[in-house]
Amino acid sequence: MIMTMAKTPRLHLVDRVNPVSRLAAAMLLTTPLLLTVDWVSAAVALGIQLVLFAIAGVTPKVLVSRGWPILIAAPIAGLSMLLYGQPEGTEYWSFWLARITDGSIELAVAVTVRVLAIGLPAVLLFMNVDPTELADGLAQVAKLPSRFVLGALAGARLVGLFMEDWRAMALSRRARGIGDHGVIRRFATMAFALLVLAIRRGSKLATAMEARGFGSDHPRTWARESRVGWPDAALLCIAAGIAVLAIGCAVWAGTYHAVWA
Repeated sequence: MIMTMAKTPRLHLVDRVNPVSRLAAAMLLTTPLLLTVDWVSAAVALGIQLVLFAIAGVTPKVLVSRGWPILIAAPIAGLSMLLYGQPEGTEYWSFWLARITDGSIELAVAVTVRVLAIGLPAVLLFMNVDPTELADGLAQVAKLPSRFVLGALAGARLVGLFMEDWRAMALSRRARGIGDHGVIRRFATMAFALLVLAIRRGSKLATAMEARGFGSDHPRTWARESRVGWPDAALLCIAAGIAVLAIGCAVWAGTYHAVWA
């Protein structure tokens, strides 16, 4: 546990921000970018984000290690748009349904950069979030029902346990000599066993939580107070500023293209 915490990078300003504020900042930043498909707004947003990441102490190694799913998904999405996007302008290559044109190239670039601009901030903002702190913020700051928040927290805590159960079942089957044959059959049987185990564990956990008063409708107290302050306001202003500047640059450059148009 100590080694894991030592390897986890800290993002000075962001670490002082309430998890609920991080969630709101991610929504403020990504929602406007979802409403348009153009490369200018995405490129402006991504460029500002990379500068802010560097200021916050995010090294290229951390960016790759934490955001590798986004770094893989972005070019895949761009490739699909390149081959099957809207045909427009000069055609450079075609094969059956796949066509590479000026329009598909522009759309591929826009989608690739947009996936990076939307996905990387969400990954890095929630890099060091503790599920318990997030639950405290959702209940005390966002005023969500405590029953929903505590149930979601319990479910999140069990995810790691289910991964350990899957690994233990795989090792036990291999020890009995039945774990190296029939990949599809092995996956189906293990998935069914894990589903049964999840239902039983969930029922016991629900009963235990009800017995301890977690299902009460009365107002409850919280062991740790969730607060918001100037770092939260600063992060929200930065997120809103990036979104406004990105959309403004797209409108000024004449490339703004709403998704519904």
